[in-house]
Amino acid sequence: MKNIAGNICMILTVLSLVSCSSAPKKPAEITTVRGIGKTQLQLANHQIDQGNYDNAMLYLNDAWNHAVRADDPELRIKVRLTRGNTYLYLGNDTAAEQDWQAALAEAEADKKDELAAAAKIHIARGRLLKAIAGGTSSPALAGEVESSVLNEMGKLKNEQLYIALAWTVAGLAEKEQSVWDKAEKSFANALQIHEKNVYLEQAAYDWYLIASVRSMSGKYGTAVDALMNAVSLDRRAENSYGLGCDWMALGDVYKKMGDTQKAQDAYSRSKEIFESISMVKDADQVKQRMGN
Repeated sequence: MKNIAGNICMILTVLSLVSCSSAPKKPAEITTVRGIGKTQLQLANHQIDQGNYDNAMLYLNDAWNHAVRADDPELRIKVRLTRGNTYLYLGNDTAAEQDWQAALAEAEADKKDELAAAAKIHIARGRLLKAIAGGTSSPALAGEVESSVLNEMGKLKNEQLYIALAWTVAGLAEKEQSVWDKAEKSFANALQIHEKNVYLEQAAYDWYLIASVRSMSGKYGTAVDALMNAVSLDRRAENSYGLGCDWMALGDVYKKMGDTQKAQDAYSRSKEIFESISMVKDADQVKQRMGN
């Protein structure tokens, strides 16, 4: 009986070991909630690129909810940075600044040095764009923004999209200083990052900005070339809002060149695109350029 009992104990022990070794291993980390948050943030960024800021805010609110639930500092900071951008595009400068400053405070508290640098770049960008929109921009302010952004860019190592953003802001500051060649080079640096990572809409916008520099410096022919590159990329991305902006800019350049017919054709194309996506204000802006 003793031997039988011993054998039974041995069998049970072996079975226990086998059952444990064959059971599914528990994951070292669960990322379901933050994964959903990251997806919602990506969807929000796509809506921003398409000019759908109200829709972007819906995705951002959901992304923020998941970031809070997971208590993920990185996701919280990134959502705040993007939400600040969206508030800026919607004309709410105060809310934008609040989100960026909150992102900066959290990044510094959690010692997220790259994200802290990214937050400072967002704040500098907001300062410059607000000044441009309000007609208070100056070479001195633009120079301060450029210096600040280039300094923070040196702290970015892994965040490629934020590095591209830094080059874009630097280019905008250089454009305000009328340093055309330098501005185009900065925009081209952002373009290189976006093209390498196949961010079609952002790359299209880079070409749009390059075209604006060329146009302001009197290089109308190459400005048209840059805008046609933007059109090509926005078509690939089916970015209707971007296409409307591209064709409106083409109309402006053709008008500067004295080619009235091409200008009207480009404006008409732009108006049709904006009307097709119910961008009434943008379509009205084009009509004013057409003289309608």
